[in-house]
Amino acid sequence: MQELFAQFPFDKLKEGTVVQGTITEIRQNEAVLDIGGKAEGVIPEHEFSDLGELQIGSEIEVFLEKLEDKEGRPLLSYEKAQQKKNWENILAHCTEGEIVSGRVKSKVKGGLLVSIGVDSFLPASHIDIQPPRNLDQYVGQTHDFKVLKIHHERKNIILSRRELIDEQRQQKRRDLLDKLQPGQIRKGVVKNITDFGAFIDLDGIDGLLHITDMSWNRIGHPSEILRQGEKVDVMVIDIKREKERVSLGLKQTKSNPWDNIDHKFPIGAKARGKVVNLVPYGAFIELEPGVEGLVHTTEMSWTKRIAKPSELLKVGDEVEAVVLGIQKGEQKISLGLRQLEPNPWDMVCHNYPVGARVRGKVRNMTTYGAFIELEEGIDGMVHISDMSWTRKVNYPSEVLNKSDEVDAIVLDVDPQQQRISLGMKQLTADPWTDIDAFFRIGDVVTGTVSKVANFGAFVELKDGIDGMVHISQIKEERVDKAKDVLKSGQQVTARVIKIDCEQRRIGLSIKAADYSVEQLAAETATYDQFSKSSGVAGLTNLGGIFDEASKKE
Repeated sequence: MQELFAQFPFDKLKEGTVVQGTITEIRQNEAVLDIGGKAEGVIPEHEFSDLGELQIGSEIEVFLEKLEDKEGRPLLSYEKAQQKKNWENILAHCTEGEIVSGRVKSKVKGGLLVSIGVDSFLPASHIDIQPPRNLDQYVGQTHDFKVLKIHHERKNIILSRRELIDEQRQQKRRDLLDKLQPGQIRKGVVKNITDFGAFIDLDGIDGLLHITDMSWNRIGHPSEILRQGEKVDVMVIDIKREKERVSLGLKQTKSNPWDNIDHKFPIGAKARGKVVNLVPYGAFIELEPGVEGLVHTTEMSWTKRIAKPSELLKVGDEVEAVVLGIQKGEQKISLGLRQLEPNPWDMVCHNYPVGARVRGKVRNMTTYGAFIELEEGIDGMVHISDMSWTRKVNYPSEVLNKSDEVDAIVLDVDPQQQRISLGMKQLTADPWTDIDAFFRIGDVVTGTVSKVANFGAFVELKDGIDGMVHISQIKEERVDKAKDVLKSGQQVTARVIKIDCEQRRIGLSIKAADYSVEQLAAETATYDQFSKSSGVAGLTNLGGIFDEASKKE
């Protein structure tokens, strides 16, 4: 027996080494090998690329993990023997950054296990440009990889497929950029859609298709005409090679509807279209796909003041309009709705000549006057300065009420500005042209207090003429506040002391109303003496006397 054992070099078999083995049997899912030990060992099918390629009697190198397992058989591995040989080969020939080919063996935590002769790790973040969600799809596939890192001590290699793909894409981008020229038509795929446009993959480089270059028609969002993944033909509009940016156009692949716009829609012609958008200043009308015209609010009605386009139109309305102007370069068309009807202002000069007497209803009042409706859509304006010859009107409401029926005289007509100026005071003669026939200095008059102010009071005299009583002319005694003595509606008697035709003012004195001739003479004498001593000259009327008397007080 000892002689028999001596024939076998069992002591030469060492665990952890690569040994030579002979295939003695090939079973359904394993191979049996004789390594010259006490018993034969088996290697499972998955360690071979193809079990059918093995032949009985052929020799292969295997890794001896254990001399004996629980059953007394050697524990062998063909794969680990290859890895040990390959690792030594890789250390000798492979460097970081080199491109190698490998097969994905399995999914592991954080990535994939790849065989490149030895087991290497491919992190999930380095599988593709976008990390995939399903790693199982790569198991069994063969790819090229870039060696990122070799850990000699741990016998570990880190791979990247993403960097290899990215480098290939960069080279492809550079090659494609060199070939691209403005005006070229290229095929692409819609990669991503945003609010402002879409990114088109031109087979290696992404170009931006802005929303304004998608269609000659008005669109609200790119998704109205494009879908992600859709194949499209686009035109190269602009290239910035240093920044690797490409601008694309879709509408440029079709004819521009504005090319013959002046022939299709000549100025003055009528055109039908659909309201596609309302803005504060007007409405956009689509005349044909890609061609829109603007009806400004001022061109919607001859007579109505349109504050909002929605007062007349709504989106979707089919309307007819007149072409007013074309700016071909800016792709703008001006349209008008009111031009479909006769302009009523064309007849205003004939219907309302200057000097004619008209009648209308107070439609509106402002701080500076009142608008009188003469007919539907035609207003005339009475300024506050043309409401009365005799009264100073501060607000129209002092004379008029809304909806009042009033008469007026046409003062001026401006059809282009659509303005008619009216006057109410012109209905009667101006009493100030012959004021001496009504009032003279020294006259005693009666009237009604119409307004009381800090400086005095206004008194309405006959024929609607107002006189003013200064606070110093109310009483002989000093008056601090006019309202303490006078009230609106109170009847008073006063003497005319000043007439100022230029300022249209009559000065009154209540305290001088009862002066006798002698008192007036004495007052005049007093004033004459005062004027000589003080050097005052030029005040020759009674108003001047009382003015100076007021100053002395």
